[in-house]
Amino acid sequence: MGETNKPTFNLFKNISYALSGFQNMLREETSFKIQILSILLVTVGLVFAPLPLPSKLILFVSMWLIPFAEAINSAIERVVDLVTQEHHPLAGQAKDIGAFVVLMAFAIVVMIWGVVLYGVYQSPAHDHSVISRQSPL
Repeated sequence: MGETNKPTFNLFKNISYALSGFQNMLREETSFKIQILSILLVTVGLVFAPLPLPSKLILFVSMWLIPFAEAINSAIERVVDLVTQEHHPLAGQAKDIGAFVVLMAFAIVVMIWGVVLYGVYQSPAHDHSVISRQSPL
């Protein structure tokens, strides 16, 4: 039978391809740049936030869902653009679904942050005395 078109596995080449994709996203996608910059800024805030380490880690990891979804969306858009430059209903639907993936990732991150922060600040172990000392009531 004929040969398959499957390349041999090479860890270093695969990492190289992934880093090339990351560089392309940074170079070509404005929203991806904004998302990465936001992650860097929020990470600095998390370092100094008075939160337990496991909560900080959950919040940090969850933020990466948004650029992850953005990369999937960009890949879908590029494949659609490769296949057709004409406006076609299926091409539009594919791009819309990709955008929906990003929106859902954002919604999931907001829910994760809400649950984690609610859990931390509603926990009986959380010291509310700092808040009550600052409150004029």
